[in-house]
Amino acid sequence: MNMALTLDKVSKRYESSGFWLKDISFNLPEGSILGFIGQNGAGKTTTISCILNTIKKDNGRIMVLGREMTDQTMDIKEEIGVVFDGDNFPPYLSAEELSKVMSGIYRKWDQPLFCNYLQRFKLPLRQKIKSFSRGMSMQLAIAVALAHHPRLLLLDEATGGLDPLMRDEILDILLEFVQTEDHSILLSSHITGDLEKIADHIVLIDHGEIILNKPKDELIYDYGIMRCLVKELPEVDPEDIISYRKREFQVDILVADKDKLSRKYKKLTIDNTTLDEIMLLLVKGEKA
Repeated sequence: MNMALTLDKVSKRYESSGFWLKDISFNLPEGSILGFIGQNGAGKTTTISCILNTIKKDNGRIMVLGREMTDQTMDIKEEIGVVFDGDNFPPYLSAEELSKVMSGIYRKWDQPLFCNYLQRFKLPLRQKIKSFSRGMSMQLAIAVALAHHPRLLLLDEATGGLDPLMRDEILDILLEFVQTEDHSILLSSHITGDLEKIADHIVLIDHGEIILNKPKDELIYDYGIMRCLVKELPEVDPEDIISYRKREFQVDILVADKDKLSRKYKKLTIDNTTLDEIMLLLVKGEKA
């Protein structure tokens, strides 16, 4: 299996703030979507910036589309579409003017494809970007990212600020993109429901460290939340507990094989779980 992206023990330390991106390792296979989740400040944007080489990593190795990203391989960026959370373009430009700028940057800039996305998103061609809503600005950024025929998309909160209908349309476009076997997406998002719909793999980062790296289907279909009373917690084998969180009278326990443990603990309730619940229990919960 070819990898669109490989990070191997990537580290970055900020002495002033004390933040440390520590030994980040994960793979993104070609033709798949990786959901990159974590709290604000966990290290998602720093990781993406290291991938793009806009922030210099201290240690580790990053392979993008089979090549190591260095100052001497900046041409790889031609193959990467990027959308950051925030202002992506000068506000005084229109979409029409922006397309002229982009055609001078990207050799494979596809003006008809760009216009097709503008029509699909119902975005004005000559209106200044400064008058766009946040949702419109994100749609424009996605149109630009796709219009130069990248093989890898790096999207940092690309569905943020979009209403549910807009988000669904973006998700459809992302699924269309990965239908081509050598296309891949790293999607950082706090809207875990979006990732449940389209991601193949989930990586959770917390305080600069990877604390979960699993196929999404395993998390959604195998993981579960065991519910028990506080007084019943000692009856649960610590080996069966990934993490747990006490409420006033109840304990929520994250488990990796809900069907197996349902047979083992017949008196306890084990519910299906969500990425939100998994993230909450891993980040805020306690270890057995």
